[in-house]
Amino acid sequence: MPELPEVETVRRGLQPVMEGAKILTAEARRADLRFPFQPDFVKRLQGQIVTGLGRRAKYLMADLASGDVLLMHLGMSGSFRVIKPEDEQSPGEFHHARSKDTTHDHVLFRMSSGADIVFNDPRRFGYMKVIARNALDQEPLLRGLGPEPLGNEFDAAMLADSCAGKKTSLKAALLDQRVVAGLGNIYVCEALHRSHLSPRRIAATLATKKGEVTDHAKRLVSSIHTVLNDAIKAGGSSLRDHRQTSGELGYFQHSFKVYDREGETCKTPGCGGIVKRFTQNGRSTFWCPKCQK
Repeated sequence: MPELPEVETVRRGLQPVMEGAKILTAEARRADLRFPFQPDFVKRLQGQIVTGLGRRAKYLMADLASGDVLLMHLGMSGSFRVIKPEDEQSPGEFHHARSKDTTHDHVLFRMSSGADIVFNDPRRFGYMKVIARNALDQEPLLRGLGPEPLGNEFDAAMLADSCAGKKTSLKAALLDQRVVAGLGNIYVCEALHRSHLSPRRIAATLATKKGEVTDHAKRLVSSIHTVLNDAIKAGGSSLRDHRQTSGELGYFQHSFKVYDREGETCKTPGCGGIVKRFTQNGRSTFWCPKCQK
């Protein structure tokens, strides 16, 4: 499933053609994706100006002039593409040609910017929902989400406080969307490795018994920031389905330190350890037992 950097990359690709433009027509080509479309889904979108395009965790959020918000989730295989009559996309270094089969083009927005925005989702795990902005706090899909890892409020003290008393593993805590929103398996593995912390470490050790922030927490937050920002600059990670709106693959997977590198030598200078994999909370964990403690 696309994680925060992949969703942020998509947001930045859509922003120039969506933000400030009017949705001239909206079209839902089937009754549902992961969830049924609301009966008034098209009506609440058509004719509305998109005043802003943001992101919350792994959700895209388009603010509409009406006071509604269009909430969008990519699911497992969802992707957007932008079609402009005058554009001829030139393949990038990691370009992957899109299928000519439009069977899975399930939602279309025709924008006053001159672009058509198409949502394609073969597995149909993505979803869209129109929500009144003043009701966002009560929205079940958003309620309980933790802080944004790239937000100004997220720091070592906040993370340590969220993990205080938790007997679960550090990796499990970081994957808990109530602790920090938007992190997934790939970037948690990478951040833990760069901060030299074991995924098996008890989460509560990010603070002392007196509640003071440890160096572990400071290193971890710094690594989370670095990994996410590097991944966003690289256009995200393309393992199976992620595509940028231009059709190009993200290429952060070429910078992985441990993820999907089982049996290879650790990239930490002077370490020489071998990357191992084990199953943790139903997910594959990649780590270096030598330098991650």
